[in-house]
Amino acid sequence: MDGYSVRIPEVVCLGASLTLSGICYYLYRKSRKTVERLDEAPHFTIDGKLKNILKEIPGACLQYAVIEGAVQPVGEPLTSHFQKEIVGVLQKIMLKQQRLVWNGLSSTWTDSELVLHQRVNAVPFVLVGSDETTVKVLCPLQASGVHMEITHEKFHQLNYGLGDIVGQYLSGEKIKGQLETEEMLKVGATLTGVGELILDTDGTLNLRPPSNSAQYFLGNMDFDTLRQDQENVAVWWKALTITSAFVGAVVLFWVGRRYYYHLKAQWQREQERREFERWQAEAHRAPANVADPRAPQDAAEERVENPCVICLNQPRNCILLDCGHVCCCHTCYQALPRRQCPICRQDISRVVPLYHV
Repeated sequence: MDGYSVRIPEVVCLGASLTLSGICYYLYRKSRKTVERLDEAPHFTIDGKLKNILKEIPGACLQYAVIEGAVQPVGEPLTSHFQKEIVGVLQKIMLKQQRLVWNGLSSTWTDSELVLHQRVNAVPFVLVGSDETTVKVLCPLQASGVHMEITHEKFHQLNYGLGDIVGQYLSGEKIKGQLETEEMLKVGATLTGVGELILDTDGTLNLRPPSNSAQYFLGNMDFDTLRQDQENVAVWWKALTITSAFVGAVVLFWVGRRYYYHLKAQWQREQERREFERWQAEAHRAPANVADPRAPQDAAEERVENPCVICLNQPRNCILLDCGHVCCCHTCYQALPRRQCPICRQDISRVVPLYHV
C-alpha cells in the first residue's frame, strides 16, 4: 500500500459501523432468544391441577411457564390518591417537568423532560384462577411489559412575566409546565405472567423472576400480543443490524475502490515510464542524432537553456497532451499530485517524449 492511506473519516465510519453492528446483533440475538423461549414455554391454567403437575416435576419448579389470572391483593389494597374508588396493588406517582431546549445544531426547540419526583408503592398480590386457586407474584417491579394503566394525568402550566420569558430565551431553556401522573395495577385486572413457577414447601404457588437469566414478564395483554411485541422488537434490531452492516460494507467498498484506482494509476505510471524510456532509447539510436557533429553539443546547450520548470535540474524531455506544453521532465511529471498541466491546468491524457535534433 505504498503511497496509499485510509482517511480518518473512513476509519471512523467503518469503526462506528462495526461497533453498532455488533451491539445491534447482540440485542437481536437476545430478543430472538426471548421469542424462542416464549414459544417453548408451557401454558398452564391456574386451577387445582397445577399443584399436582408441579409435584411430579423434579424440584417442583418450572423454569419458564405462562399463566394468566385476575389480580387480587394479599391484605389491604392501595387506594388512588386522586380517585378514591380505584384500588390496586401497584402504584407509581410521577411528577415531570416539561421544557423546550434550544438545539444549536438544528436551530430548533426540542422537547425535553426532567423527572422531579417519583414514588412507587406496592402490596403483595396473587393471580386468581377459575377455581380460586392462587399464584403469588414475587418481585413484580423487576418484570418487563406494560402492566399498569394511567389513572390520573394533569398538566400544570406555569405563567411567566416578560422578564422570565426574555431570560428563558437567553438561557436556551423554556419551561412549559409540570405533568403529574399516577399509574396503577388495578385489583381485578387480568394479568399474563411469564416466569419461573414453583411450588413452595408450604404448598403455595409462586411466580418469580427466572433463575436461568430469561426475561420476566407481567402484562395486561394476552400472550399472543405479548409475543408479537417481542417479535417486533427482534425484527427492529435485525433491521438495524443489517442497515449498519450495509453501511460498513459500503465504506469498505469505497476504501477498496480507492485502493484499486490507486494501484491502477501506479500501473499506468509504470507503463508510461517504460514506454517513455523505450521511445528515448529509440531516439538515441536514430541516424538523425548523429547526422550533425554539433548536435550533442547543441542538445546539451538546450538542456541547460530549457530546464524543467519544476525541478530546474533536468531538461524538458516530454510533451504534455492534449495541451502540447513542453514544461517539465518526465520524472517531475510522474510526481504531479494531479494529472494536470502545470502551465494551463488542463487534464493530461498522455505524454510523449521530446526529441532533440
